[in-house]
Amino acid sequence: MLRPRIIPVLLLKGNVLVKTINFKKPKYIGDPINAVRIFNDLRADELVFLDIDASREKRLVSIELIKNIGEEANMPFAVGGGIRSLDDIRNIISAGAEKVIINSYAIENPDFISEAAAAFGSSTIAVCIDVKKSLFAGRKTWSYGGSKASGFAPIELAKLMEAKGAGEIIIQSIEKDGEMNGYDLELVKQISAAVEIPVVALGGAGSISDLKIAFQEGLASGLAAGSLFVFEGKKRGVLINYPEKKEIDF
Repeated sequence: MLRPRIIPVLLLKGNVLVKTINFKKPKYIGDPINAVRIFNDLRADELVFLDIDASREKRLVSIELIKNIGEEANMPFAVGGGIRSLDDIRNIISAGAEKVIINSYAIENPDFISEAAAAFGSSTIAVCIDVKKSLFAGRKTWSYGGSKASGFAPIELAKLMEAKGAGEIIIQSIEKDGEMNGYDLELVKQISAAVEIPVVALGGAGSISDLKIAFQEGLASGLAAGSLFVFEGKKRGVLINYPEKKEIDF
């Protein structure tokens, strides 16, 4: 079995990097270009950049910033944040990104995924599904940075996005975000079993062991994390890091 892709997820707030816990209390991490340079040296498989305010502020992630990232990055990277049109996707890809990641507008207008896949190819279109448990209704999906509940259950939305032409699903647990106590393995397993397209796990990884457990259970083709790659130690000192290849030779 091929080892999964190991993917740092970097959150943008404006033009700086932050990290959240449960999608709240963003903590300043540093400059995204400096982070890219470090990940170049560490030979990361790929990167993901998500603008956490873009959809709520009804704007697109900064194309100028994406161009700067594209000029520095030696690895493929994907970008999400406020995407609502084919022109938005075209501009992001032209700026250097390999893929786009769509969340809020995919829920509002699922047919947009079909249009995007037809125009750019399924491999260019990833959908991020943010999940949080409801007291009485079980797991539900959310949009706009976890502030708006949708009518979709996670499996239902994943199947719909696959049917519409998405090439990849990123499944993220809001409750696990930033906690560094392991993925929601049950959630990832359910989504992976429900679709045939690649699934990337996100939310909760705090150690190489967490990555290894998810891989050994055959849950996902990609293992993504934020805190794991920007913090060091119990006090969470900021330190951009990435495992050596021998550490992830599962």
